[in-house]
Amino acid sequence: MPTLGVNVVILQDEKILVTKREDIEVWCLPGGGVDPGESLAQAAVREAREETGLEVELERLVGIYSRPRWREGGDHDIVFTGFPVGGHLKPQPEEVIEIAWVSPQNLPEPFFWWDRQRIADAINGTGGVAWLQDGVWPLAQKSTPKDLYKMRDESALPRQEIYLKYLAEPGPLGERLEVGTKGKESNDEQR
Repeated sequence: MPTLGVNVVILQDEKILVTKREDIEVWCLPGGGVDPGESLAQAAVREAREETGLEVELERLVGIYSRPRWREGGDHDIVFTGFPVGGHLKPQPEEVIEIAWVSPQNLPEPFFWWDRQRIADAINGTGGVAWLQDGVWPLAQKSTPKDLYKMRDESALPRQEIYLKYLAEPGPLGERLEVGTKGKESNDEQR
C-alpha cells in the first residue's frame, strides 16, 4: 500500500531549516508520515514540531512529490512552506541528531537528492506542481525501514554509506515535472 507523508520548508531570514536524520545520518527537510485521523496540514505542523521543537505556521502548498517505486506501492509526499511562530530548536533524539538554518544554495552534505527539488520549488514560489521522483527502494518491496537498518547494522558500513551506496541517486526514470510549471516567472507568463 502506498504511503503518504509531508515535508515543510521552514523559512526564516532567507534560510531554511534542515535536520540530520539519526538512522542514516543524512540531511533532509523536516517531515514524516500522516497519522490516522489528521489532515495533511496537521501532519506537517506536528512533524515540524516533533522533529525541530518549533511551532510552525504553514504559508502555502508547494506540491506533490511521488516516488512510485519506493517500497510497497510508492511514497507520496505533500510539501508546504511555513515559518516559525514559537518554540525553541530542539531535535527529537530518536529521529534527529542535528538541526541547522542554512542557505538554500549551500545545503550540507550528504543531503537527500529528492528534497533538493522540493526546496527549489519552495524558494522559487512554485505551487501546485506534481513531480515524479524515481527513487528505487534497495530491498525487496515488502521490506521495511527496519530491514534497511538491519542491513546497515550488519554491513559494518558507516551510517551515511548506506545512503550513499543504495539511495543517493535517482532511479532510471529520474525526476520529471508531471503537472504545473516552475517558478513565479512561468506562472506570470501564463496569465
